[in-house]
Amino acid sequence: MNIRKLNTNELYPMELLLLADPSRAIVEEYVQRGHCYIAEQNTEHNNKDVVGVYVLLPTRPSTVELVNVAVAEEHHGKGIGKCLVRHALETAKSLGYSTVELGTGNSSIGQLALYQKCGFRIVGIDHNFFVRHYPEPIFENEIQCRDMVRLSQDL
Repeated sequence: MNIRKLNTNELYPMELLLLADPSRAIVEEYVQRGHCYIAEQNTEHNNKDVVGVYVLLPTRPSTVELVNVAVAEEHHGKGIGKCLVRHALETAKSLGYSTVELGTGNSSIGQLALYQKCGFRIVGIDHNFFVRHYPEPIFENEIQCRDMVRLSQDL
């Protein structure tokens, strides 16, 4: 697997990005301001399949936010998400950032575990974030996604 920055002439892997964030309008807004990275795997015919994606969004002079991490559903459970998060941390550090922040839904149980395993700590909760910013209710793991759990890691 190879993780690389998306070239300016390449299309964003919107289907993957929408796995992590169901609002096309919100995704389109932050990918324009952020830096998109993709994970590719070689296929049996020597083509490359995009199997994962993440977006780093500069927010303050020394802080970047990891706003989207997604892995194609058929590749879940293979450690790709962990590789993407670790790559994002290394990339942020190499770009001179000292803090990486992220937010995820209260219902995103697997993601919350992954981020904490990668060294992130919970720093706050934005109550009713998903109720305020998304027109349709979001359900995950049979739990309504209402609150954004904010996490942070100093590099």
